[in-house]
Amino acid sequence: MYGTGQYGTFLYSGQPSATSDDIQGYRPDLMSYLPRFYKDILEIRAIQEVNEDELEQIYSSIDDILNQLYIETATWGLDIWEREFGIHTDRSKTFVRRREIIRAKMRGAGTTTKEMIKNVAQAFSGGEVEVHEYPREYRFEIQFIGVRGIPPNMSGLIDAIDNIKPAHLAYSFKYTYTWWDKISELTWGDARTMTWNDLRVYE
Repeated sequence: MYGTGQYGTFLYSGQPSATSDDIQGYRPDLMSYLPRFYKDILEIRAIQEVNEDELEQIYSSIDDILNQLYIETATWGLDIWEREFGIHTDRSKTFVRRREIIRAKMRGAGTTTKEMIKNVAQAFSGGEVEVHEYPREYRFEIQFIGVRGIPPNMSGLIDAIDNIKPAHLAYSFKYTYTWWDKISELTWGDARTMTWNDLRVYE
């Protein structure tokens, strides 16, 4: 059973729409561009405030669109990235998890190699990975070295590996856990505050 807990904090929330927090800092001060005597004319101030509202929305929208051009900052634009790479769009997943899947798909483009599988696995785990091949047994093993325990998005990684590996090859995973000698460094008081899973990945 692979862990598939939440990884990331923000979920896709529908069509793009700027909130007051999103556009904060984009509002220009148009009155500062006019001669001082205009500041006492209420009609001019009212006109400039309307113009400031519009420009605030425009400047914010420009930045928002630019953000969609990069996987690391895309939000509603992830739909487009997924469509380009033939990935099923699942808006129940967090932005972080969807970005992982897209990056893995990008790394997995082309002929499948040991290095490609390694890159895809590292994109999901966020740490160093080794791939061990067993040609006579028609299988390979993915070993997680850079992270302890089971990486959080194993379901996404399994989907990515299934999409890029040759159909005739089987595969398995090997995880890294803490040696008991390392646990012995803890005092009894420290150990009592930790769960079994915490101890297994203690560094």
